[in-house]
Amino acid sequence: MRPYRDSQAMQRYHQVGVEAQVAGATPHELVQMLLDGAVARVVAAKVAMEAGEIARKGELIGRAIAMVEGLRSALDVERGGDLAANLEALYAYIERRLLEGNLRGDAAALDEVASLLREVQSGWRAIAETVIAAEGSHGTA
Repeated sequence: MRPYRDSQAMQRYHQVGVEAQVAGATPHELVQMLLDGAVARVVAAKVAMEAGEIARKGELIGRAIAMVEGLRSALDVERGGDLAANLEALYAYIERRLLEGNLRGDAAALDEVASLLREVQSGWRAIAETVIAAEGSHGTA
């Protein structure tokens, strides 16, 4: 029984750490955390799929879908214009592909989703770098 208790303790420790990160995060950092989490879940789901761990695969894909839905619900389509509308359509497509990948055991669908999420991640990181650089240049005037 001890390994199970140790596992539970580690999971709780990790959960507390994540909760602390979320509590102190900016909206930009929260989006980054959702993107990072979604990519990690999709990659782990593919590993579970390849290992024949069907229940684990389904659980991980479900978590990835929830994270993508979180990203989607955070969009402000009115203020975000075409960019927000395009992201909403992309997130809807990603959710569909995750469902298809889960139902059909389609590793290629998971690869496609991981690639799409990484592209969004890359763009999101570039935005952060641009904002940081702009804030730094304002302080040196």
